[in-house]
Amino acid sequence: MEKKTFAVLGMMCAGCAASVERKLNATEGVARASVNLPARTALVEYDDSVTSPQLMKEALAAIGYDMVVESDRNVAAIEHKAYTTLRRKVLLSWLFALAVMALSMHLINIGTREANNQTMAILALLNIVYCGRQFYVNAFRQLMHGAANMDTLVALSTGISFLFSIFNTYFGESYWGSRGIEWHTWFDASVMIITFVLTGRLMEERAKHSTASAIRSLIQLAPKTARLMVDGNPVDTPIAALQRGDILEVRAGDKVPVDGTAMEHLPAADDHLPLTVDESMMTGEAVPVEKQAGDKLLAGTIVVQGTTYFRAEAVGQDTVLANMIRMVQEAQGSKAPVQRVVDRIALVFVPAVAAIALLTFIIWYAAGGAAFLPQAVLSAVSVLVIACPCAMGLATPTALMVGIGKAAERNILIKDATALEQLRQVDAMVVDKTGTITMPADKETAASLPSPTGGEQLKPHAREAMQQLQQQGIEVYMMSGDKEERVSHWAREAGISHYRAQVLPQDKEALVRKLQEQGRHVAMVGDGINDSQALALADVSIAMGRGTDVAMDVAQVTLMSDDLRRIAEAVALSKRTVGMIHQNLFWAFVYNVVCIPLAAGVPYLFGVSWQINPMWASALMAFSSVSVVLNSLRLKLCR
Repeated sequence: MEKKTFAVLGMMCAGCAASVERKLNATEGVARASVNLPARTALVEYDDSVTSPQLMKEALAAIGYDMVVESDRNVAAIEHKAYTTLRRKVLLSWLFALAVMALSMHLINIGTREANNQTMAILALLNIVYCGRQFYVNAFRQLMHGAANMDTLVALSTGISFLFSIFNTYFGESYWGSRGIEWHTWFDASVMIITFVLTGRLMEERAKHSTASAIRSLIQLAPKTARLMVDGNPVDTPIAALQRGDILEVRAGDKVPVDGTAMEHLPAADDHLPLTVDESMMTGEAVPVEKQAGDKLLAGTIVVQGTTYFRAEAVGQDTVLANMIRMVQEAQGSKAPVQRVVDRIALVFVPAVAAIALLTFIIWYAAGGAAFLPQAVLSAVSVLVIACPCAMGLATPTALMVGIGKAAERNILIKDATALEQLRQVDAMVVDKTGTITMPADKETAASLPSPTGGEQLKPHAREAMQQLQQQGIEVYMMSGDKEERVSHWAREAGISHYRAQVLPQDKEALVRKLQEQGRHVAMVGDGINDSQALALADVSIAMGRGTDVAMDVAQVTLMSDDLRRIAEAVALSKRTVGMIHQNLFWAFVYNVVCIPLAAGVPYLFGVSWQINPMWASALMAFSSVSVVLNSLRLKLCR
C-alpha cells in the first residue's frame, strides 16, 4: 500500500472537500482518503497494483477538480496564478458592482427606467460570464454527478435573481403594473452576491496562506543545489540528481543538502577550524554542535564553521527533513473525531438549504399569491445566499493546521489530529528514565557526580518540565529497569513522586493498562525498544527524537529535542487548539441557525417588517468564512 499527499485544485468549500473525499474513497484501489480543505490537499492510502495517481486524477477531473500528480508541475506556481486570477476577477467584479449600484440607486441615469435596467442587465451578464463563470460550471458538474456544494447555492441564487430581473425589465410593467403590483429588478443583488463571495474567497486565500507557514518554513530549509565532488572538483548539482554514496562538499554558511556522514576536513582548507553545525531546526538547541569524522549530518542544518567532505546516505524523500515535512503534512491532513460529524452534516447541508429556500418561496407565495411573488423570490434567494457550509467546513481543519504547524515550529512533531485532540485529556504520564529523564554524562561531568548516578546526568530542564506537567494536573510515574538506588535518586532529582525500579517492558505496559482501567487518560514517554509495548497501548504515545526507530514509529508525538518542557507545551497547545475548534464550530452553527430564519423573513411573523436582503446576505456569508480562518490564526500568537 502507498500513502501519499496530493495537492487538489478547485476546492472552495466544505461541500467541495466532501465531494472530492467521497469520489476518491469510491475509486477502486483506494483504501482511505482524507481531504484537508485549508491546505487543498488529499491524503490517500491506495493499492498501487490496482490504481494510480493518474486514475485518481481522472476521477476528480470528471467532477471538476484537478489533482497534481506530475512532479514537474509546481503547485506553488499554479496556486499563485490562480490567486492572481481571483484577485483580477474581484477587482473587475467590484467595478461592475459599483456601476450597477449607482444605476439602481439612480446616482447615474442612462435615460428611462427601461434603459437603466437594460444597462444593468448587460453589466450583470458580463459579471456572470467572466467573474462568476466558475460557479455555474462547477454547479453543473456537481449536478451531473448528483452532488451539490457552495457553488450550487451561488449559481442558484444569482441565476434566479438575474432571470427574474430580466423578466421584470421586459415584462414588469405589462405583467405586474397592470395588476397594480409594484415591481423591481435585482441586478444589484446578482452582481453583489458574486462580488462578495469572490471577495470572501480572496480574503480566505490570504488568511489560509498563513496557516501553512510551518510547512513552507520546513520546505525552505532544504537547499536547491549541492557541491558534488567529480574527479576531485566540486560541481554545483541539483538536489534531485544526487544519489546515495555521492561525495559532497560543504563549507561554512552552507546548508547541508542531504543526510550523510562526515568524512574528513578538506586538506586544502585555509581555516583548519573544527566543523560545527547549527542543528537548531532539528533539535531546538541554539548552541552549534562540533562534528567529527563519522558523525551524522542532516539535511537543512547549517554549517557554522569549517569545511568538510561527507558521504550522502539518505537523499530525496528519505532524509530526516523530508520525513518531518511528510509527517506534518499528513498530520495536518488527518481528521479529528469531531470533524467526521461535521463532514456528515456538510454532505446534506446544501440540499437541505435548497429545500428550505423552496419551502420559504412556497410559504410566501401561499400567503399572498401573485402580489407576494417578488417577496417570495427575494426571500428564497436570500436563504440560498446566506447559508454557509464553508464556515463549518473550515472550523476544524484550519485550527488543526495552525496548531500542528505551531507544534512543528517548536520541534514537536504530531502524527495525527487524534493525538492532538487527546493530549488535552491526559492526566497520567508514564516516563522512562534512561534516555528520557536522564542522559549519559560527559567525562568531566561524570567525575563530579555522586556514585548513585551510574556515570548519568539529568537532562536540562527536566525538573522544570515535571513541575509544569504536575501544575497541569498530570501525575507522573517514572519506570526503569535500573537499580532501586539509582532510580530513587533520579526520581528525587526530577521531582517525581511515583517511581518503580528493575521493571521489564511488560511491567511498563501493565502500569499503563492499570491506570487506564482506573479511568485515567495515559501518555507514555520513551525512547527505546523496551518502551514500544507501553507506547502502543497508551492513549497518547510520545517518543524522544534521538531514540530508536521502533519507538518513533509507534509514537504519535515525537520530540525532536531533549527539552522535556516541550511535553507541557504540547499539552497546552492541544487544549488551546481544541478550544479553538469548539469556538469555530459554535459560531459557524450559530451563524446559520440565526441568519437563515432572518433571511427567510421570519421577523414578519412577529410584526417586524425587516429581513436580510440578498446583497447583505452575500456579505455576511463571506464574512463568516473569513472570520473562522482569522480566529484560528490567533493560535499563532500564543506562546
